[in-house]
Amino acid sequence: MKVLPKVVSKRKKRLGRGYGSGRGGHTTGRGQKGQKARGKIGVIFEGIKMKKSFIKHLPLRRGKDKFKARKKPLIVKSRYLDLIPTGSTVNIELLVKMRIVNEKDARKYGVKILGDGDVKKKFKIAVPISKSLAGKIEKAGGEIIKN
Repeated sequence: MKVLPKVVSKRKKRLGRGYGSGRGGHTTGRGQKGQKARGKIGVIFEGIKMKKSFIKHLPLRRGKDKFKARKKPLIVKSRYLDLIPTGSTVNIELLVKMRIVNEKDARKYGVKILGDGDVKKKFKIAVPISKSLAGKIEKAGGEIIKN
């Protein structure tokens, strides 16, 4: 004789599906009247008029992607490379140590160095850089490590 396994979990009672459902008839567990009894409430709605909503707490960003997270890397201008000692390997760890970028953001989004100024020191670069900066670094005697 084969024994069926014991069912531990029960299905959720479905509201408003007749008296036999256990949650049927009249107000079906929603109380009387009001916004919650009638339909869905928006994600933004916080409950009362005077309370500052969650959306208002967020920093203001314009455009249609304002609620999407950042996907582009952090931009570091080449003039910040003057803060770094000559001959060092430029990577995320060094940029965080020199307080040029925030560690949490750098790990999450990555870092890219853009060439807007002149480079006079030798560096080994181990982060993504622009083509214009690559030429300037090689001209100064540095090298680019592919990562």
